[in-house]
Amino acid sequence: MDTDDEPSSSSAAAAAAAEAEAIPAEPPRIRRLEEAVVNRIAAGEVIQRPASAVKELVENSLDAAASSVSVVVKDGGLKLIQVSDNGHGIRYEDLPILCERHTTSKLSAFEDLQTIKSMGFRGEALASMTYVGHVTVTTITEGQLHGYRVSYRDGVMEHEPKPCAAVKGTQIMIENLFYNMIARRKTLQNSNDDYPKIVDLISRFAIHHTDVSFSCRKHGANRADVHTVIASSRLDSIRAVYGASVARDLMEIAVSDDNPARSIFKMEGLISNANYIAKKTTMILFINGRLVECTALKRAIEVVYAATLPKASKPFIYMSIDLPSEHVDVNMHPTKREVGLLNQESLIDTIQNAIESKLMNSNTTRIFQIQAVNLSSANQFNSRKDTDCNTSTPAIKSQKVPVNKMVRTDSRDPFGRLHAYWQDGPCSQDEKKSDLVSVRNAVRSRRNPKESADLSSIHELLSEIDSNTHSGLLDVVKNCTYIGLADDVFALLQHNTLLYLVNVVNVSKELMYQQVIRRFAHFNAIQLSEPAPLQDLLMMALKEEDLESPADENDDLKQKIAEMNTELLKQKAEMLEEYFCINIDQDGNLMRLPVILDQHTPDMDRLPEFLLSLGNDVDWENEKECFQTVSAVLGNFYAVHPPFLPNPSEDGIQYYKKNVDKMPTDEDAQNRLTNSGKEEDVDHELLAEAETAWAQREWTIQHVLFPSMRLFLKPPKSLATNGTFIQVASLEKLYRIFERC
Repeated sequence: MDTDDEPSSSSAAAAAAAEAEAIPAEPPRIRRLEEAVVNRIAAGEVIQRPASAVKELVENSLDAAASSVSVVVKDGGLKLIQVSDNGHGIRYEDLPILCERHTTSKLSAFEDLQTIKSMGFRGEALASMTYVGHVTVTTITEGQLHGYRVSYRDGVMEHEPKPCAAVKGTQIMIENLFYNMIARRKTLQNSNDDYPKIVDLISRFAIHHTDVSFSCRKHGANRADVHTVIASSRLDSIRAVYGASVARDLMEIAVSDDNPARSIFKMEGLISNANYIAKKTTMILFINGRLVECTALKRAIEVVYAATLPKASKPFIYMSIDLPSEHVDVNMHPTKREVGLLNQESLIDTIQNAIESKLMNSNTTRIFQIQAVNLSSANQFNSRKDTDCNTSTPAIKSQKVPVNKMVRTDSRDPFGRLHAYWQDGPCSQDEKKSDLVSVRNAVRSRRNPKESADLSSIHELLSEIDSNTHSGLLDVVKNCTYIGLADDVFALLQHNTLLYLVNVVNVSKELMYQQVIRRFAHFNAIQLSEPAPLQDLLMMALKEEDLESPADENDDLKQKIAEMNTELLKQKAEMLEEYFCINIDQDGNLMRLPVILDQHTPDMDRLPEFLLSLGNDVDWENEKECFQTVSAVLGNFYAVHPPFLPNPSEDGIQYYKKNVDKMPTDEDAQNRLTNSGKEEDVDHELLAEAETAWAQREWTIQHVLFPSMRLFLKPPKSLATNGTFIQVASLEKLYRIFERC
């Protein structure tokens, strides 16, 4: 019986399995995902990497009519992304819904997409950031006495907005990006190209938006990797970002079409000519003000250049295309990287033909560099040339220069550069003048107009500057090489075989004073964003001068002094406006300040002190003394002083510890290393502000102050004796010391 039962049971199981297979399996149920899961999935699509977050935040700043955008990045954006602007800010009542999905101020109905001009419109970016990072927003709107700071997580506020000190505009800080997306965070941590992507992104925005200043730097870095100021032309922006070597090989192009049967558009841009050589195509494309990509257009342009450029060389293209809003579909890509165009093929053909025609005409200006290979024959040629050009003088130049006299760094003709081995043309003094000297002469004529006010006192002041010039220091200033900053006040300069310490504050003060005299009655203007009430600023200055006295003591006296100075400056407003471009309105508000040095603005924290000096230190009775003292007050205000915030480098970080409410002691300094890992003890916002201020000052000293000093400064004799210029080393004396060793 047992042997008969086994086959029967197995056959029954097989029959049951066959029956089960015959019955169709039940389909899986469709479930509604939780909102948190939906939002996190969407966030990973919108914020693909740190550069995506930076792009969204910068576009928000531009939509907010900002004229200055600053970006700070740490660890490629994974640890910190901070974007600050001076736009119109965010309303207090809008803060609760700021980071909810699909909340936006850019449109209210779907039809608005047909005419949308802002770069943002979906209301997804900020919400997405809160689902993959920790977001903190600090903002202030015009007219508010203080700003508000609030943190967001998963689209909602973590706490009520807290009042705080803030500067005009908005600062958004994202920390620990992708903290909850382990795979993506590990992938990005292994990649080293995230920060370069952010720098490239900011560079592209800076080229297109010439009316906005941009900066981008790593957290803790003293120098910005991208730093632009408001430029007068697109070419100036490209020169500032990509360098003069790129800008000199660019040519303007413009094309348009208004035939509805083909396409309606207007394009203008800059493209490289046949002299430009690069290994990678650089294409910067803006369509209706949006930074986008268009693969079809890029390939069409590369085809044109392939027939013109040498093999393996790629072009540089900047294009701005404007089309009717209804011809552009902006809602095509999650990150808005691509847009749809009506009649795209016709538009690309028109642009391609225009570029081809432009390149064909530019072939007549192609330049080829020639360099001698046989150095011995080149040396013989140069020696013959020197003999022919200097037949009346002995060949003193052929003598060997002693090693202790060699200058390895020179501002005009550095020793060891390759052009020393190139063959020159026929000997001519005119041809020997460098391009740099020509440029400097052009700058001189532009910045120092010959037309000056016909006032004898100004001519006397100019004559005093000339007669009081120290000839030795003048040679040092004109032919020096900037080395770097030695500390907060002194910079290092090299002149021939000598090394000098130079007091930056004293030099800049004298330079600004001389520039005021030279530009007298011919200033450009700096328009203040908001009127500055003189009386309030004067009260601030008076209180700062008397910090030790109780708050209410002598307030009536200070108020009276402020009122008297305000009335005095209002009475002198016409003269100040005409001669010095200091505009004060009838209500006693400061409206405009002069441009004393191009690309330089004064430290506005010193504005109260400047106004108090203008009221107290100026001799208003005598014309010459009046102009001289006003110029001196302006020179002191515009001088490159150290920022009020302590330098955060080295031990200065102690001043930014949140738990430190007194001056740091020696014991605190010794414990600095122990507590350095506690980042939460540091006020990061204040620290970032200080780092930006000190980095900006260092950039101004190197790129604005010292180039202008070489061009314009006539150092007075007093600078040689008051410790402004200090010689610290001499190559000849150093050789004597080393020879004894």
